[in-house]
Amino acid sequence: MERQSVAMSEEQRKLDYGGQAVMEGVMMRGSQSLAVAVRRPDGEIVMHAEDLDPRIYKGRLKKIPFLRAMTALWDVLVLGIRTLMYSAEVALGPVAEVKFEGPVAWGTVLFSLGLGVLLFFVTPLLLVGVVDPHIQSSFVSNLLEGVIRTGLFIGYVAAIGFVPEIRRVFAYHGAEHKTINAYEAGAELTPASVARFSTSHVRCGTAFMLTVMVISILFFALLGRPPIGLRILSRIVFLPLVAGIAYEYIKFSSRHLDNPIVRALTKPGLALQKLTTREPEPAMLEVSIAALQRVLEAEGAGVARTPTSAWDKVAEYPGAVL
Repeated sequence: MERQSVAMSEEQRKLDYGGQAVMEGVMMRGSQSLAVAVRRPDGEIVMHAEDLDPRIYKGRLKKIPFLRAMTALWDVLVLGIRTLMYSAEVALGPVAEVKFEGPVAWGTVLFSLGLGVLLFFVTPLLLVGVVDPHIQSSFVSNLLEGVIRTGLFIGYVAAIGFVPEIRRVFAYHGAEHKTINAYEAGAELTPASVARFSTSHVRCGTAFMLTVMVISILFFALLGRPPIGLRILSRIVFLPLVAGIAYEYIKFSSRHLDNPIVRALTKPGLALQKLTTREPEPAMLEVSIAALQRVLEAEGAGVARTPTSAWDKVAEYPGAVL
């Protein structure tokens, strides 16, 4: 039976372990370290672990509300892409020869960020501009823009789910959520135990993106309807602020799941995760558990490992560069 963990200790709530699905693997991140576990074509699980930059994850910025959302953006745009490229090198072996470092790294990050802003923030404005002369209310204009933006996002997520390789990534995404849910519930970290938990999690990046979409509708409605050039500029300039508000909301909701109103507000984000997660295979759960165990041990919160745990099946992979 599936379970969504809502009852965890305050100590666990503060830890906020999380991660991301990658190609044939999972990245897990704590407050001090990250680990990426990837299954090679020969079936072996290989691992990369490293300490996080304390200037980003332990610095003053991390303690400032709204501004600390920048660490979440760093997770997605830098750590997320780096670990995805690492997993591709491991999973594809010699075929993946591009090293994600230097100009390649930052070029990929900037391209990804620019493409996201163009698709989900500029395109809706251009589409609204076609009918805008016939809309008298600025609120209706901004509302229509927000509806188009949200529709584009949901459509994009649904469309890529038909790609076989992406479906496997979504299954690893489900494995990541199940593992985090199991840990937060204090359950044993074995594939059989973790499999009982939900593939949804309130702190998921999918829920965060949906929250950004909804908050942007309300926020940009306050800006009226300036000329199209200024409207596009405002979407880019104020995006970090909107992301900051969304980040604080996600943090707040994850700590107040015992409140029925908060639980109700999280349901759309949890429902949307049905598009970005799939039920994982036991072998995928092994990979996810191995990644989390490495992070827990590195941060002094390790759990006892049995001879049959996924941990004992991993090996370091010196060939790939992260």
